[in-house]
Amino acid sequence: MNRFVTAAALALMLCSVARAQMPTPTPTPAPTPRPVPAWLDRRVRAEVSGFKGNVYLYAKNLDTGVVYDFGGDEPVRTASTIKVAVMVEAFARVAEGKAKWSDELVLTKAARYAGSGVLNELTDGLRLSLKDAVTLMMELSDNTATNMVLDHLSTDAVNARMESLGLRQTRIMRRVGGGGVSKEGQVEANRRFGLGRTSPREMVTLLEKLERGEVVSPEVSKEMIELLKREQGRNGIWRSLWRVPKATKSGALDALRSNVGVIYHPRGRIALAVTCDDMPEPEWTVDNPAYLLMSRLSELIIDGLGK
Repeated sequence: MNRFVTAAALALMLCSVARAQMPTPTPTPAPTPRPVPAWLDRRVRAEVSGFKGNVYLYAKNLDTGVVYDFGGDEPVRTASTIKVAVMVEAFARVAEGKAKWSDELVLTKAARYAGSGVLNELTDGLRLSLKDAVTLMMELSDNTATNMVLDHLSTDAVNARMESLGLRQTRIMRRVGGGGVSKEGQVEANRRFGLGRTSPREMVTLLEKLERGEVVSPEVSKEMIELLKREQGRNGIWRSLWRVPKATKSGALDALRSNVGVIYHPRGRIALAVTCDDMPEPEWTVDNPAYLLMSRLSELIIDGLGK
């Protein structure tokens, strides 16, 4: 019996020595994204040079990690693209049990705002669920639905959620058209942004977090991506690639067009945020110069960043 114990102890000791002498495995380094082709920046600058206004762009192939940056850290006006942040707060609040999709919102005169959407044309007293209001906000960019959702959640709560996600630039300042001013909206330097402020890089970061399932949970992130896929206005980025799946949100003001989204292209999942601002004349048609420029730039991005 003692000989057996001794032999076992010797075997354990020899195994320990062998393990100690084995080299520590070297972790496999992450693949280095290939460099952005030089022609991409030249082509983007050539397209932008003929545009009357300022352009800011950030793009990333989420499969390869390759990035293209053209003023991507510049603080920009959001117009309706800030509704992505409002959507995130609504989904997060429901997931946390602090709200229910069945919560009842009531259409009032105070919530009404013209522009995009249909609720402004309907009768006061109409009752909608929180879920239906968020759907209208994202699919039709309904301004009145947005105000109803914000009255339920608060602008400060949206901003706190963005801060928790590490997004320092992305802030909503007020309800659409006024009222419900957030703490950020009371800062004098932020008044020039109107409804909201962000940067193209932060919008791409938020889209990437959603696509990777990092906002609330993988299941909830997927629900939000699916809602973005149902946006009905698609006049800007990738407008000619109507057969290719994409998740997008657009925004528009007299002098501005903004578009953010992810395209599910054979050459990779490409996230893109573009803002075209300071246009000298308003043009409310599908062929607004900013829309046409966004379309051209977005296809260049696929060619330049695609696998």
